[in-house]
Amino acid sequence: MFSFPRPTRPWLLALFVGSGCAALIYEIVWFQLLELVVGSTAVSLGVLLGTYMGGICLGSLVLPRFLGTRWHPLFVYALLELGIGLCGVLVLWAMPAVGRFYLEFAGHGSAAILLRGAIGAICLLPPTLLMGATLPVIARWLDTTPQGVAWMGFFYAGNIAGAVSGCLLAGFYLLRVHDMATATYVAVAINGVAALIGWMLARRAPPLPATAPQATARPAPAPEGGMVYLTIAISGLSALGAEVVWTRLMALMLGGSVYTFSLILAAFLTGLGIGSSAGAYLARGKIAPRAALGWCQMLLAAAVAWGAFAIAAWLPFWTVDPALAHAPWRSMQVDLVRCLLAVLPAALLWGASFPLALAAAAAAAPGGQDPARLVGKIYAANTLGAIIGALGFSLWIIPAAGTRGAQQLLVGLSVGAALLLLAPPLWTRRDDAAVGTGLVRRARRRTGAVLIATALAIGLALGVPKVPPALFAVGRFTWHKQ
Repeated sequence: MFSFPRPTRPWLLALFVGSGCAALIYEIVWFQLLELVVGSTAVSLGVLLGTYMGGICLGSLVLPRFLGTRWHPLFVYALLELGIGLCGVLVLWAMPAVGRFYLEFAGHGSAAILLRGAIGAICLLPPTLLMGATLPVIARWLDTTPQGVAWMGFFYAGNIAGAVSGCLLAGFYLLRVHDMATATYVAVAINGVAALIGWMLARRAPPLPATAPQATARPAPAPEGGMVYLTIAISGLSALGAEVVWTRLMALMLGGSVYTFSLILAAFLTGLGIGSSAGAYLARGKIAPRAALGWCQMLLAAAVAWGAFAIAAWLPFWTVDPALAHAPWRSMQVDLVRCLLAVLPAALLWGASFPLALAAAAAAAPGGQDPARLVGKIYAANTLGAIIGALGFSLWIIPAAGTRGAQQLLVGLSVGAALLLLAPPLWTRRDDAAVGTGLVRRARRRTGAVLIATALAIGLALGVPKVPPALFAVGRFTWHKQ
C-alpha cells in the first residue's frame, strides 16, 4: 500500500484539526437548535447524542465499502468536506420547518421519544454519515504497519484537538457574541478550506497504485481480533456513559448552561486528544498492543472511581467563592480546572484506547486487509458502544440505579473489558515442552497481577461516594455546608 510523502503529513494533520473544529461547532449549534425544537430534557439529550453518533458509526462502517479504491483518497475527502458544509447550511435553513412539524405532533410518553429520535435522524444523519467516513477514507493512503497505525492515531488526535478548539470557539465566542447562523457559516467556511486543500493535495500527490487490495475470500476472524473489537466497544460505552453521568453531576455544581456543557466537553476532548497521541506513540514501539489495551482498561477502573470521588466528595467543597470573581472569565477558569481534575485522567485512557485497539486489530488481521475497512470497523465498534452508553445511561441506568450505581457499573465495565484481553485464554495448551521455560512463570505472574488489580477495582467500585444532598440544594455554594 502506498504511504504518502513526508511533506504531506503536516497538511493532512492540519486538515483533520480543521475538520474536528467544524464538527464540534456544528454539534454545539445543532444541540441548541434541536433544544429549541424538541425541548431541553435528559431524554432529548440522550436521543440526540445517540442519533449524532449513530450517523458517524454508519458512515465509518458503510461508506468505505461504496467508495472504491479507484478514486484518490484526498479527492474523496474533499468531496466529503463539501458535503458536510452543504448539509450544515441545509440543517440551519430547514430547522424552522422541522420545528413547526414537531410542535404539531408532539406528545408524551414513548411515542414522543420515538418522534424525537426521528427528528434527530432527519436533521443529523446526512452530515454525520459524511463525518464518519473521513478518517477511514484517508486511511487508504496508509498501511497497517505500526508506523501507519501510529499516523492514524495522530490524525485521530488531531481531529480531537480541533474538536476542543471548535467546542470552545462555539460556546464562548461565536454563540456568545454572534448567533447560530454565524457559527454555522464559520464551520462551513472551515469545511470549504479543508476541501480546497484536499483537492490541491490530490492533484499533486501520487495516486494509489494499481495493486490496491482486491476483494478476496475473507478468513474467519481470529478470537483475539474479536476480543479487541468488543473491548473498544465497551470502552466507547463507558466513555459516553461517564460523560452523561458526569455532565449531569457537574451541571449541579457549575450550572446548567451552554458554557458548562462546553467546558465539560472541552475537558473531555482534551484528555481524548492527548491520550490518543500517547497511544499512537506507544503503538509505534515494540509493546504488545493487545496487552497494553487491556491494562489501559484496567487503569480506567481506577480513573472512573477517581472521577466519581472528585465530583461527589472533593470539588463541591472547594472554598472558592464565585462572588469574588470580578469577571465571568475568572469563574470559568476555575470551573475549567474543576472539570479537568475530574474528567482528565479517565479521558486520557479512553483516548489512548483507540490507537492501541487499531494496532491490536491490525496485528490480528489477515495480511492485505484494506486499511479503510480496518479503521472503519474499529471506529464503528467504538462509536456503537458510545451510542449504547449515551442512550442506556440517560434513559435507563441513571433513572434505575442513580448516579452512584451508574458509576459503579462503569468501573465494572472497565474491569470486564480488561479481563477480555488480560485473562489467560482457557484454551491455551501448556504441554510438557513449555515446563521449565519462563512461559508458565510469566503467565502465572500475569494472572496474579490481573487478580490483584481486579480485586482493587472491585474495592474502588464499592467505595464510590454518594452525591451530597447539599449539591442538589445549593450547587456551587455547597462549600458553605461543610
